[in-house]
Amino acid sequence: MRAHGTPLTTLADARVTLLDLALGVPGPDRRWHGPAGTAGGRSPDPADRRPLLGEPLALDLLNTRWDAPAGTRDLLDDLDGYRIWLSSAGLAGLCPADGAALSATRHTREALQATLSPPYDQRRPGRAPADPDAVREVDRLLGRGALRYRLTADGPATTVEVDDPAWLAGWLALDDYLQLLGTAPERIRSCAGPHRLPLWFLDTSRNGMRRWCSMAECGNRAKAARHYRRLRAEQPAARGGARVAVG
Repeated sequence: MRAHGTPLTTLADARVTLLDLALGVPGPDRRWHGPAGTAGGRSPDPADRRPLLGEPLALDLLNTRWDAPAGTRDLLDDLDGYRIWLSSAGLAGLCPADGAALSATRHTREALQATLSPPYDQRRPGRAPADPDAVREVDRLLGRGALRYRLTADGPATTVEVDDPAWLAGWLALDDYLQLLGTAPERIRSCAGPHRLPLWFLDTSRNGMRRWCSMAECGNRAKAARHYRRLRAEQPAARGGARVAVG
């Protein structure tokens, strides 16, 4: 492998994982630090107008395509949108932002999307990705990169090595997907709302029963629709009960 190295450093008492990078908010015993010791983190780019932000990196990549009143929107349609996504994902300055990288990331998104078929709910044990060809393609893309662990004078260090820097963002997203499958597969969900394109989220609710990408949007619309259907069902009964027999 002709390695393109991207350094990630970790505290001496915590093994780095790329899920830390993707989530931005580390677990209780893990912290990710970016290049030159800069604290890692994610905050949405002000220009990012997608309906769902801040999900783990793999799911956030899938959410770069979404439904809008005017039709399907795609943040990765052009380089400006790709740079916005890199900024929101916390990858600006870490991953290339040129045409080759955009093409590689779009390909990665297609391969990842093909492994998931909405409505997707992994609460059922043993649920497998839908498309074996997509699984093989994701596995092939993962082979384009690797993690290298080293000991330096400053302590443990980890380097992401990819055979072509254009694939770095996509490889990080796929690594994050594997982290999610390894730690919380039952929490990967697609929104139960009436989306032509699904929005994906990691269910972090206490009871693990979240159904909507947003309660304020899809959840409230579903509640309103149920309420309307209930009223419609009750109205005929109410009209029938109001009749008075005349002898």
